Amino acid sequence: MSTTTLTEVKETSATRINEIFEIQKKHQYAVANTTAKQRIAKLKKFHKAILKYRPEIKEALYKDFRKHPSEVDLTEIYPITSEIKHIKSHLREWMDKQSVGTPLALMGSSSYVHHEPKGVVLIIAPWNFPINLTFAPLISAIAAGNTVMLKPSEMTLNASAVMQKIIDETFDSNEVALVQGGVETSKALLDLPFNHIFFTGSPQIGKIVMGAAAKNLTSVTLELGGKSPTIIDETANAEMAAKRTAWGKFVNNGQICIAPDYIFVHESKKEAFIKAVTKNLKEFYTEDAAKQESYSRIVNKKHFDRIAGLVEDAVERGAKIEFGGNTNSDENYIAPTILSNVPMDSKVMTEEIFGPILPIHSFNNLDEVINIINEREKPLALYIYSKSRKNTTHIMNNTRAGGSCINHSGVHFYNTNLPFGGSNNSGIGKGGGYYGFQAFSNARGVLKQNVPNALELLVPPYNDFKQKLIDLTIKWF
Repeated sequence: MSTTTLTEVKETSATRINEIFEIQKKHQYAVANTTAKQRIAKLKKFHKAILKYRPEIKEALYKDFRKHPSEVDLTEIYPITSEIKHIKSHLREWMDKQSVGTPLALMGSSSYVHHEPKGVVLIIAPWNFPINLTFAPLISAIAAGNTVMLKPSEMTLNASAVMQKIIDETFDSNEVALVQGGVETSKALLDLPFNHIFFTGSPQIGKIVMGAAAKNLTSVTLELGGKSPTIIDETANAEMAAKRTAWGKFVNNGQICIAPDYIFVHESKKEAFIKAVTKNLKEFYTEDAAKQESYSRIVNKKHFDRIAGLVEDAVERGAKIEFGGNTNSDENYIAPTILSNVPMDSKVMTEEIFGPILPIHSFNNLDEVINIINEREKPLALYIYSKSRKNTTHIMNNTRAGGSCINHSGVHFYNTNLPFGGSNNSGIGKGGGYYGFQAFSNARGVLKQNVPNALELLVPPYNDFKQKLIDLTIKWF
């Protein structure tokens, strides 16, 4: 293991990026023609490498933002290993021809769907879960038979260094290559005509990625973010809702795209909920989270200043700090913080928080809450705590979100059978499991003509008899 903490971003030259792209472009059909057995063997090798470097991954993430080793296992390692196991179990089935029905008008033919790889693909990953959100889409891309270029975040250099080791040890660069760098490296990559781009990050950068992709008509999967609301109604178990919300919000110091961003709790449950969240935060991180090893830090000074500014703005506008509020700029430390009476036009309610700040609002009318949510951009997630099937159904039917949990927060991400992704401002396309395989595949429709069919009677020149056959076809088939 290395004791050195990396701090300097080194750009990968455009020349080197172009070289890798051309090599992968030439090699793409060899990779595309690999069998399910060969792709599974690659995933097994990748799995072993991740476990081999597990201690170094933990060390790197502690250096990057003091992430606890157990939290690394839960949020970085486990999602990757479970994804590999899931895909290994299903890949043969996904790669098989998928027979579909044939209309009677096309009698004499058979049809099927063939999933072919997109080709040469680019994955641009974020910093908040650098291992997880770089390697998860890579697993899907490998399963689908693509060649891949990876660009991890320049904000978590120690994690990137470990990923570089894993990729270089596991794959040839003509199949999978990781390039490090910042803005200039990203620009050089986005100039290239990739067949697909999978980007995870903010909506603002997502628009830039999509704009660059449009120049080459490159398809995209965008996993973005936004403000994910939680609704806790009058029938909910406040204690349970508080514990699960506290975990979903403050794990990774709130730097999670699917974290509960703000809470609407029924007036009858507000006091009990705030009390229970406070109790759980003390149990999770003690009275002073700064001394608790389980509590990580904000990734850098820039983000620290932004998040601290959100709290300051809210308080100046009349918000009340119910718990926390302490900061230490030397450590990029912000205590778990609960806010109440937060004005709707404050920055903390109009910007994605991406930090350990939880604004809480009370309500009496559920439809008013739904209207407030629907006036905003579609969130990546929406959480509901309720024992009422009527209320749950009403919320689900009258809101839109990338995904949802009922009586929990964030755990839908762990289910490899569910699609994960956003809608419009919170994302385009889905990833995870079969949906990740689909994201990196082209569903190629194939029709095979086995014997002559009736359509051959309807070719030009047209006449009255053929028109009658056409009329019968339109009416009956």
